[in-house]
Amino acid sequence: MIQIIRFSASDLYLRKQSRKIRFKVFVEEQHVPEELEYDEFENEAVHYLVVHNTLSAATCRWRHTPKGIKLERFAVLKDFRGQGIGELLVKRVLEEVVPLQKTVYLHAQEQVTGFYMRLGFEASGPAFDEAGIRHFFMQYKPGSAK
Repeated sequence: MIQIIRFSASDLYLRKQSRKIRFKVFVEEQHVPEELEYDEFENEAVHYLVVHNTLSAATCRWRHTPKGIKLERFAVLKDFRGQGIGELLVKRVLEEVVPLQKTVYLHAQEQVTGFYMRLGFEASGPAFDEAGIRHFFMQYKPGSAK
């Protein structure tokens, strides 16, 4: 059974579960400095936690920016990758944010741009470095899913 839980940063238990996933994926696996992973936007962002049976499996967040709604910090634990959990999470977040704002975007790591393209995102502009990892700006274009 897969459950996607939306929560705010004030929910300390869910925040702790989410942070464990982000630490494992971004800090340990991808070597992102911890001080870059947890930023000043934690409290204003809307967070999600995916629970598979009773285990925390994935997380993400979104927030309002001057450019629109930015989707961020998508992380799926290694043991749960390849099972469609990331896709379910992206689709759930899009269901909630698309009615709120015309522009929905993210900064995608190069190795997952194809994943986001299949879900309706289009890349634009040159690649850029974020936390030592090559990224692309991608904007959600309803109806362009492949």
